[in-house]
Amino acid sequence: MEFVTERKETLLTELCVDKIAHSEIKDDQKVSLKGTIHTIRDMGDVAFVIIRRREGLFQCVYEKSIVSDFSELKEGQVVKISGLIRSEKRAPHGFEILVKEVLIYSTPKKSMPLQISKWKLNTSLEANLDYRAVALRNVRERAVFKIQEGITRGFRDYLYKQGFTEIHTPKLGAKSAEGGANLFKLEYFHKPAILQQSPQFYKQMMVGVFDRVFETAPVFRAEKHNTKRHLNEYTSLDLEMGYIDSMDDIMDIETGFLKYTIELLRKDYKKELDILSVELPEIKEIPRVRFDEIKRLVSERYDRKIKNPYDLEPEEEELIGKYIKEKTGSDFVFVTHYPTKKRPFYAMDDPTDPKFTLSFDLLYKGLEITTGGQRIHDYEELIKKMEKRNMDKEGMEDYLSIFAYGMPPHGGLGIGLERLTMELIGLENIRQATLFPRDQRRLVP
Repeated sequence: MEFVTERKETLLTELCVDKIAHSEIKDDQKVSLKGTIHTIRDMGDVAFVIIRRREGLFQCVYEKSIVSDFSELKEGQVVKISGLIRSEKRAPHGFEILVKEVLIYSTPKKSMPLQISKWKLNTSLEANLDYRAVALRNVRERAVFKIQEGITRGFRDYLYKQGFTEIHTPKLGAKSAEGGANLFKLEYFHKPAILQQSPQFYKQMMVGVFDRVFETAPVFRAEKHNTKRHLNEYTSLDLEMGYIDSMDDIMDIETGFLKYTIELLRKDYKKELDILSVELPEIKEIPRVRFDEIKRLVSERYDRKIKNPYDLEPEEEELIGKYIKEKTGSDFVFVTHYPTKKRPFYAMDDPTDPKFTLSFDLLYKGLEITTGGQRIHDYEELIKKMEKRNMDKEGMEDYLSIFAYGMPPHGGLGIGLERLTMELIGLENIRQATLFPRDQRRLVP
């Protein structure tokens, strides 16, 4: 009888690369490397075969006098290369492999639709998205999503340290937390259902269980936008925390997350940051301004008439970002006290002026990346606000019951992962920060 234990890596992997960097593996030591041939540079008697793996690119030197089957090698092949390692400062990772033997696992049956071995993909965004799984094999395209991994990892790590519990909530529901008509509707066993716009109801429910909760998951918005900043499915980084004193506690948590994540990216994702020439922002503190005040200041500063007194238009967000950058040097700004008219029913009104809410948006370089604030935790107050808006309570009984059973003061936020990625890296379109975008035109790939 045989038994299964954990896997022991014997090939050249991340661990071995680290050992090589610390001189634990010496020149002329035998190694094997599995990967995909990224590109081949034929120099005559010698060829450089570049292998692509999750850790990056590896240089293999193919001396034709030693190995005779060079003509069989093609870009895109999946191979196992065996040979001798030797130091080479000009090569990726500071070493190269002198090839002794090649085992070919598979050979492409079609030519590549995109030149993924180029440093930059010289193609349109549409072609990139049409052949997305191929385009993502490009080193630069792939680096975007390693950085995105770092953002999500920073969110999780920081919140774990702050005593949060990770939860997973349903995306099918009978009622939406946000309300409105921008819902994807479907039939669920002969009953009407919707795809959730937000985990808001469920994360509030879980505050009564764990005090502090978070989730990273998709949300769905049936909005007919066709802009560089909107998607119909995106990933939301959500948190909700109880026993708060004010919405300041929520803004403090987000500021802490951003500072932690920026340092994490600098430390663990330097390679990807360098590949994309990303300059991360410095965050010591984030300024905050009231909604009505900043609208007035921007209107006066840039001679722009206020068109919508209840919300910020994209142009206004850009001007606010510009104004705050000029005044404080910060790329971030919290805009607080949004009008009650434009916030969901569960947003707590400002007791000093009920026309405004104890809510906020975080703008980064003039783009909204976060919406959050304090929620109503008193049952009677919540019912009163719903009645004032003529809201139907049908389908919301479970949600409303948690307040009848008692809830602590609480608040939370949602961060658009793709928007934050787009702005951090400096991409032109949110679809570039989305593995497989879903918008009005795309359901495939």
